[in-house]
Amino acid sequence: MCGIVGYVGEKNAVSIIVEGLKRLEYRGYDSAGVAVLGADGALEVRRAAGRMKVLEGILRERPVAGSLGIGHTRWATHGRPSDENAHPHTDCAGGLVVVHNGILENYLEIKERLAAEGHVFKSETDTEVLAHLIEHYLESEGRLERAVKRALNEVRGSYAVGVMAAAAPDRLVAGKHGAGSVVIGLGKGEMFIASDIPAILGHTRDVVILEDGEVAVVTAAGVELSTLADEPVQREPVRILWDPIMAEKGGYRHFMLKEMYEQPRAVADTFRGRVAPETGNILLPDIDLDPSTVKAIQRVVFVACGTASYASLLGRSMIERLAGLPAEVDLGSEFRYRDAIVGPETLVIAVSQSGETADTLGAVKAARLKGAPILAITNVVGSALSREATGTLYMHAGPEIGVASTKAFSTMVVACYLVGLWLGRQRGVLTAEDVRKRIQDLVEIPRLIEQTLELDTKIAALARHLSSAHDFLYLGRGLQYPIALEGALKLKELSYIHAEGYAGGEMKHGPIALIDENFPVVALAPRDSGYERMLSNIEEVRAREGQVIAVVQTGDKLVASKAQHVIEVPAAAEMLMPLITVIPLQLLAYHIAVRRGCDVDQPRNLAKSVTVE
Repeated sequence: MCGIVGYVGEKNAVSIIVEGLKRLEYRGYDSAGVAVLGADGALEVRRAAGRMKVLEGILRERPVAGSLGIGHTRWATHGRPSDENAHPHTDCAGGLVVVHNGILENYLEIKERLAAEGHVFKSETDTEVLAHLIEHYLESEGRLERAVKRALNEVRGSYAVGVMAAAAPDRLVAGKHGAGSVVIGLGKGEMFIASDIPAILGHTRDVVILEDGEVAVVTAAGVELSTLADEPVQREPVRILWDPIMAEKGGYRHFMLKEMYEQPRAVADTFRGRVAPETGNILLPDIDLDPSTVKAIQRVVFVACGTASYASLLGRSMIERLAGLPAEVDLGSEFRYRDAIVGPETLVIAVSQSGETADTLGAVKAARLKGAPILAITNVVGSALSREATGTLYMHAGPEIGVASTKAFSTMVVACYLVGLWLGRQRGVLTAEDVRKRIQDLVEIPRLIEQTLELDTKIAALARHLSSAHDFLYLGRGLQYPIALEGALKLKELSYIHAEGYAGGEMKHGPIALIDENFPVVALAPRDSGYERMLSNIEEVRAREGQVIAVVQTGDKLVASKAQHVIEVPAAAEMLMPLITVIPLQLLAYHIAVRRGCDVDQPRNLAKSVTVE
C-alpha cells in the first residue's frame, strides 16, 4: 500500500530514492520523506504531507546528500496525513530512522512502556514506536541488526520495514512479515531495497525477495539473510525480465488480474488495526460520531453508484442484522433529486472508491442540508467525499487501476461489516463476545480468498465453453443476491455480453422466459439460509434445458448432480460468504473477456471515476 526505497553504495542516494518513490506513486500515498546519512555522520530527514512534488521542493530548498539513505511514501493508517506523521521516523536522539508498511497491533502498550522509561513521541504513528523500540535495544545489543530482530520479535501485526542508523554507517536493515513485499536489488558495488520491483528496475534486474519472518542486512558488498530466530537463509537471486509496464503490473498480464490477487492483502488492510479480538471492540476513531448522535440514529441510508451500490446492499443487511437498525440503499443519482426524507436521526453512509463520484457527492450535499450525519466509505485520502463527510472510514485497498472494480468492492464490504459491528456494539445490540466471534470470522477471510483464487486455472478452462454466449443470467438469494448483481455487472463491463443479476425468487417473474439450451445461468448456492430455495431455482433452469453454472461450498454433491458446471469454494461465515463467492465471478468475467479479445483494464465507454452526471 505504501512505498519503500533504500540505497547503499557510492552514488547520491537522494536522487535514486526520489526516482524510485515516484515509480511507486501508482500505489497511492498522502505524504513522503527521505533520510540520508550525511558526510558528517549525522542523519538528515526531509518529509512532508502531500505529493512527491512537495518533498522535491523541500529538497531543493534544503538539500541533503549521502550514499546511504532510505525513503517512503505513506498512506495513513495511524494518524492523519501530516508532516509529523510522515515517514521516516526517528528515535529520541535522531540517530536512527525507520520506514514501515503495515500495522503494529500492540504499539499502544509498547508506547506506554517506553514513555514510562522517558521516551518522548512526536507523532501519532505506530512506526515511531518501532523506532524507539529499536533504539531501546540498540543500547544493549550494540549491533543494529540485533536490535531490529529484538524489536520485531516483540511486535505483533504486519510489517515491511527499512532501518538505518548513524551507528551503522555501512548498512540498511530490512524485515518482513505479512505486509506486502520487500525486495533487495543486487548491483555492482551498490544495493537497493524496495517495497516493489518497479522502484529499482532501472538500476538492477537481479533481486532477492524476503519471506515472512526474515531480516536482511544490506551493504554495498551484498546481502545477508536470516530469520528472526537467527537462522541463516540462503536464497538465489531472481532475474526480472519484465518491461517497465509489466513491472507496474507485478508480472500479471493485466492490472485487473493483479488487483484480484491483491484482495487477500487489501481485505486484511481494511480491518487490520481496527479490530480488538481480546476486548471485542471495533476501533473506528475517524468515524467521528459522538455517542449522542449514535444513540439518536433511527435508520441508516446508503447512497452509492454501480459496484458501490451492490456493496451497499450487503451493508444494508449487515446494519440490520448487527446493529438492529432499519437500513436502505439509494442510488446517488436518484437520491439527490427525489427530496428524500432524512434528518439528524438518519445516518447517511456514502460509499465511493474514488470519493469523487458526482452523483454520490450530490446526494451527500442534499443530505447534509437536511442535517443528516454523513459517514464516507472511500479509498482515497483527501477526496471530495471525505471532505464533505462528518467522518470517514478509509478502505485501504491501495490504488485500483483497472476500471472494473474488484478489490475495492471487497474492501467496501469489509468496511460496511466493521461499521455494522461498531454500531451494534455502540448501541448495545452486540456483546463483546458476539463481536469477538465475528472478528474471528473476518480474520479467516483473507486466507479463504487466497484458496478461492486457486480456482483461476479451472475457471479459465470454463471460460472457453462460455465465451460465445450472447446472454447470461446470475441468480442469488439473500446475501448472494448483491453478488449476482455484481457478477452480471462485471461480465457486462469486461466482455460486452448482456447479463442480468436477479434475486432467485424473481426468476419466474420474467427471466425464466429466456431460458433455453444456449442460455447460461450462474447460480450462487452456498449452504446458507437460501440454499433450499436456490435448489428449486436450479431445478427450474434444468427443466428448461438451461446451462447451470453453480457456485457451491466444497463437497456439495447435491448441487453438483444438478449442474453442468460446478465451482467449489471454501465455506465462510454466512454474512461474509459474499466475499468468497464474488471471487469466481470476477475470474469468470475476466477470462471470458480475455478470450473475446476485450480490453479488460480499459473497457470501452467506461471511466474509473464518474465525476460528471
